[in-house]
Amino acid sequence: MITIVMALAMLQACSTTAKISSLEHYNSFNLETKSMTNLDIVKSTYEGKTSEENGKNLKRYITNETQWTEAAGFPYAGTYQGFDEIEKNVFVRLGSEWNGYNFAVEDYVAAGDKVFAYGSYSGTNKATGKFFKARVAHLWILKEGKIISFEQFVDSKTVSNVM
Repeated sequence: MITIVMALAMLQACSTTAKISSLEHYNSFNLETKSMTNLDIVKSTYEGKTSEENGKNLKRYITNETQWTEAAGFPYAGTYQGFDEIEKNVFVRLGSEWNGYNFAVEDYVAAGDKVFAYGSYSGTNKATGKFFKARVAHLWILKEGKIISFEQFVDSKTVSNVM
């Protein structure tokens, strides 16, 4: 699996969109982000056409101060700050240790600055060849169109058992 950064670089290299001035790009970005709700932003990190698009959207809304917490007992447990730490400690490992790792979102609950996404993780561990499926919820807190924090709630024993 390609890391998000590599995927973003490939996406940029393959882009055939017309060139627009920096000012037009800046204005369209501002109009787009101002019209997006917190729910829209969170959905954009799960519901893109590709995982690369999801990663690009996630990176777009994370700041250097964003706190990302993987649940205690989960193989990647801990709190990471900023995209580089999140990518290194979570996404690179997911890509290198699993086949078909996926979060199937069942639904969202949004209230003010908080958005919950819930559903199930699934995947096959590369080292053991074992498949798992586990219930999960993600709590996102946003402020002014940026992700302030992410917290994972998961049946981590189910995941650990297949590793």
